[in-house]
Amino acid sequence: MLVRTYALTEGQAAPIVVDAAQTALNPIEWARSQRAWLDALLRCHGAILFRNFPLPTPQAFESFAQAIEPELFGEYGDLPRKRGGQKTYESTPYPPHEKILFHNESSHLARWPRKQWFYCEQPAKEGGATPIVDCRRMLRQLPRGLTAEFEKKGLLYVRTFVNRLDVSWRNFFGAESREAVECQLARSGVGWRWLDHDELQTRFHCAAIIRHPMTGERVFFNQVQLHHVSCLDEALREDLQGVLGLERLPRQVYYGDGSPISDSEMQIIGRTYEECAVRFEWQRGDVLMLDNMLTAHGRDPYKGARRIVVAMGEMLDRASIENAAGSVSKRRLSGGEL
Repeated sequence: MLVRTYALTEGQAAPIVVDAAQTALNPIEWARSQRAWLDALLRCHGAILFRNFPLPTPQAFESFAQAIEPELFGEYGDLPRKRGGQKTYESTPYPPHEKILFHNESSHLARWPRKQWFYCEQPAKEGGATPIVDCRRMLRQLPRGLTAEFEKKGLLYVRTFVNRLDVSWRNFFGAESREAVECQLARSGVGWRWLDHDELQTRFHCAAIIRHPMTGERVFFNQVQLHHVSCLDEALREDLQGVLGLERLPRQVYYGDGSPISDSEMQIIGRTYEECAVRFEWQRGDVLMLDNMLTAHGRDPYKGARRIVVAMGEMLDRASIENAAGSVSKRRLSGGEL
C-alpha cells in the first residue's frame, strides 16, 4: 500500500487526507498514474491534504502539481511569482496580523481555476492556518431569503486600481497600454472607465451562486467577503472612505442591480462561513489541493516567517459554465435526460 486515506476531522468530509505510507514513494510518478482517482476524490470531498509526501522543495511541489494537472496556469496577475518556479506563486502579500477572508479564487473574474494547490514550504511559528469551507454546505446553511436574493440579482464587482494601494493595472493585465487592457476587458464582458491619475475602474456582473460543471451541484461561489467594504477593519474603512470616497474604493461589491448588500447581510455570511470552516495546522511539506468551485479558502493571522507556495490549473470560462448551467435547467424543465 503506497498511500492511505482518512478524514482529517471526524464528521467532516473535507479535507480528505492522502498520507504517503511508504518513504520510497515517487510522488511525481504516483501522481501522474493516479490522475483519474485524484480527480474523483476531489469532486467528492472538495479538498485533499497530501501529507508525508517527499516534496522537499517548491520545485518538487510544482512538478507534483503538474503531474496531476499538466496545464498549470502561469499568467495570474494578483500574486507575485515564486522565485525559481515556472508556474507557481507566492501567497498573497497581506499583513500577517490581518485575516484574509473566505473566497473562491478569481470568482469575480471571467476565468478561474477549478484546481488550486497550496504547498507549505515553512509553517508559521504561530497561527497561519488556511481555513476551508465546503461551498455546498455553505449554501445549505445560509437563510433561504438571502440566497434567493443572490440567485435573483447576482453580483456587481467594482474594482479600482488605486495607485500604491493595489497591484497596478499594468501588472495585473500584463499590458502597458490602455488600448490593450480595454481589448482584454471587452473580450471578457467587463465594463470599465478611466479615472484621474491614470487609475482604472472595472465593473463586472456575475453570479453569486453557480452550478459546478462536473458534479451539477449548486455552490456559493464568489468573493463577497473580499470585496464588501463592511469586511474591512473599521479604522481602515473610515480612512479609505475619507480619503477616496465611496466611488474610488479599491474594491466593492453590490447586488447585480446596483443595490447595496447590507452590513447585516454580510454579518450573516461571515458567521455562516465560520460555522462551516475547517482548520488544521500546516506541517512542512504539506500540499492542500482544492476544487476551487466546491471549496472556499482564507488565511488566519500568524506570527513568524511563513511561506506558502500556490499553483493553479484547469482554467474555466464563466460564459461556457453559465451557458451549460442554462442548458441543464432547460433539460430539467422539459423532462429530458441529463
